Amino acid sequence: MKFRRVGAVVVGLALAVAGLSGPAQAAGGAVSFAGPVDGHVRQGPVEHVEGVLPSGATYIFDVPSPWNGTVLLYSHGYTPKGAPNPAQNAPSPAVREALLAGGYALIGSSYADTGWVLEQALPDQVATLEVFGRQFGKARRTLAWGTSLGGMITTGLLERYPARFVGGLAMCGLQQGGVANWNNTLDPLFALRTLLLPGADVPLVRLGDQTTATASIAALTGALQAAQATPLGRARTALAAALHNIPAWNDPALPEPAPGDYETAQRNQARALGTTIYVGLSWRQEAESRAGGNMSWNTGVDYARMLARSSLRAEVKALYEAAGASLEADLKTLAEEPRISADPRAVAYIARNLSFTGRLSDPLMTIHTTGDALVPVQVQSAYREAVRSPALLRQAFVHRAGHCTFTVGEILAALRTLENRVGSGRWSGTSPEALNALAASLDTATPAYVHYRPAPYPRPFTVGRR
Repeated sequence: MKFRRVGAVVVGLALAVAGLSGPAQAAGGAVSFAGPVDGHVRQGPVEHVEGVLPSGATYIFDVPSPWNGTVLLYSHGYTPKGAPNPAQNAPSPAVREALLAGGYALIGSSYADTGWVLEQALPDQVATLEVFGRQFGKARRTLAWGTSLGGMITTGLLERYPARFVGGLAMCGLQQGGVANWNNTLDPLFALRTLLLPGADVPLVRLGDQTTATASIAALTGALQAAQATPLGRARTALAAALHNIPAWNDPALPEPAPGDYETAQRNQARALGTTIYVGLSWRQEAESRAGGNMSWNTGVDYARMLARSSLRAEVKALYEAAGASLEADLKTLAEEPRISADPRAVAYIARNLSFTGRLSDPLMTIHTTGDALVPVQVQSAYREAVRSPALLRQAFVHRAGHCTFTVGEILAALRTLENRVGSGRWSGTSPEALNALAASLDTATPAYVHYRPAPYPRPFTVGRR
């Protein structure tokens, strides 16, 4: 195991957050974050340490002086195969600097590989925590937090390593777990192939290599684009989007569609479906290579029932009526289409890496944007239904388009609320009004926590139950 101390960096309390890249993307202003328990504010330098774990994963530590005794173990999101994979210890530079100013030690690893790396990520994160303890001593408290796939890793750390943490914050996470994720990613692609490319040989699973995945991506993307030219094609696109609960407003660069503006909603969903196709095939092929086969199935799935539970059912019905087409006929076509079965060993692999039991020993807070097309907000319903100790879970929702598009203040407010729960033994200040007031005191960007209850997740899965 190798490490090197890079040196001290001095940061101020006032931090510019405009132009952020990464998860915390919404526009903002100056932020500050004093320690929520003891008011500790750092005045000295930050010691920066980099190193390599035995697995080959890299890690980084940023430890301010003085340190308030709390360690935040950050889990980063999905990194595609071949992409740069540096160690990360915060979702954005502005969040990092605000927390260092509050006296928090920030740590995290790269994980030993890229792609669907859950098998390596959890032990690499725990190993990072152990190295930190040997170098800097025992923390007063350790919190897990992460974004996107890292939110999923955070939840897995709390379920599988409860003795090492006192709580966690999962942001925009895959709270439905791995099996449910790949099952529901299959559903919109199955609908697009069935309704837009009837009879075509377009593999959706058992992809073998990226060449096969790329060919399927091209076929489905072309059919999706062609479908936008006709009312029926647009209605069918909306049906596919509804099976994945892709929201009408999913791009923060675009205005939010007015209620009942289903044409604009469908146009936004069609754009997002292009990403769903890519993720559902290219990223799937990488995950299948790890799992040793196909981890998804739609045998026995009733798509009419899924549509009835979808938050988008009114839009789908309206667009079919506008097209003068029969929604029931298309649902019958889906019901009669030959189904896809899973490879049991691949399902077992993904269940291990990673699906959830719902067993929590420590408090977990989750936050999610309502306009997330990559990880639709309904994933939070899946975990709410799975959790065995509901009193330990709090879920909060931000009305904004995009994946992980939280303001700095929204993230800091959620983290402070979690730490208050850890310190007091009870939840407080979790209403949207309280979270917005706290976020506004920490960041000049306008916060957008709202009262919201997501629709049911289309196909939930917990370990031991299907």
